[in-house]
Amino acid sequence: MKTFFHRLGVVLAVLAGLSLVIASFAPMFASAAHAQTTDLEYSGWIPYWAAKKGADDARKHIKQLDEVNPFTYTVKSDGSINDAGKMSASHWRKLKNAAEKEDVRYVPTIMWSDGAKIHATLSNSTLRAQHIKEIVELVEDHDYDGIDIDYEGKLAETKDYFSLFLAELALALDDKWLSCSIEARMPVADRYTGTPPATAYQVANDLPAIGKACDRVRVMTYDQQTADQKLNALRAGAPYFPVADSLWTEKVINLMDNDISKDKLAIGVATYGRELEVTVSPTGKYTYKNLWSFNPGYATEIEKKNKVKRSRNVGGEMSLTYIDKKAKNGPSQKELIKLAPSGTPSGEIVAAGARAYAAKNNTPVTFRFLSWSDAGALKGHVDLAKRLGVRGIAVFKIDGSEDKGIWAAMR
Repeated sequence: MKTFFHRLGVVLAVLAGLSLVIASFAPMFASAAHAQTTDLEYSGWIPYWAAKKGADDARKHIKQLDEVNPFTYTVKSDGSINDAGKMSASHWRKLKNAAEKEDVRYVPTIMWSDGAKIHATLSNSTLRAQHIKEIVELVEDHDYDGIDIDYEGKLAETKDYFSLFLAELALALDDKWLSCSIEARMPVADRYTGTPPATAYQVANDLPAIGKACDRVRVMTYDQQTADQKLNALRAGAPYFPVADSLWTEKVINLMDNDISKDKLAIGVATYGRELEVTVSPTGKYTYKNLWSFNPGYATEIEKKNKVKRSRNVGGEMSLTYIDKKAKNGPSQKELIKLAPSGTPSGEIVAAGARAYAAKNNTPVTFRFLSWSDAGALKGHVDLAKRLGVRGIAVFKIDGSEDKGIWAAMR
């Protein structure tokens, strides 16, 4: 674990300008636990909306994990911490006991997504100190191994205050663990088809400062959707609305590891998917209406009900397409399947048929498209993490509804 002196060095660096290198004495006191290793570290968030199932699921696989993160704490409008997951419940106590027995870090998450409130709290020295004090007391009173900070939707003007908050929190936590979960950052040029606007370069996360203050930085490399314009163009031949294309994840990590040590970086991998209503135009252009997220079991139900088959797409995820039986207009699913070119992957047959029909009849066609992260997608990210040399994999989410094959993939 880090010593007081190491974390004092972090605070001094932040106070000196938020971009200085930590004083040369700091690494002398860093724990050997932070040395580069060749083994991947696995952690996972357990959501409060599936607390018992998730806690039981994590406990069942506790020997495969290095850290568990009950995703349970939120922040109220007045800045105080809210226990949304009822952390005194027996399933949490059992998980904590199992984690202690297996020497697995038990590090709950505090999630906050109100950008204005975050800024008001962190930019005020008194409120910031009060917030830090409450977090430290939470960790100490419950004998947690540390805390995971997941503050999303921050304003650009909050950047320096957030860095200062993390540095001060790290010092106040002393030898407790500080994990930081942050949004993915991709190259600005890849987010736009033309010249990026000036606002594109405004950021809310100072990556070097975060890398210095936090013991682990988990990058939320999921919900890519249509953010990457270059990959959208590259994958334009079929519906493309990924949770996380492995190529996208790679470019995100390659950018972020310029500022954060690979020994601290973990790749976030989702265990859910998205269903879209997709319309293809006569020119072959796809437009998307995001309907909802789902767990893998839902895809199995859709597959059986609509007599379609899944296949792995070019982004490394599973996908399938079908025609909603409630749709009153447009061609039938059987018509579209007949129009699909030979050799079309099974999960894209309806989409390919829709594209052909739209072009032939000069009319748009609407269908449903599912893309989800399964064990194969996770395995692809595990292989990527090993190849890139980062510290680990962080799974969102462990709730008993994930593809059960992910546990074999985490080897």
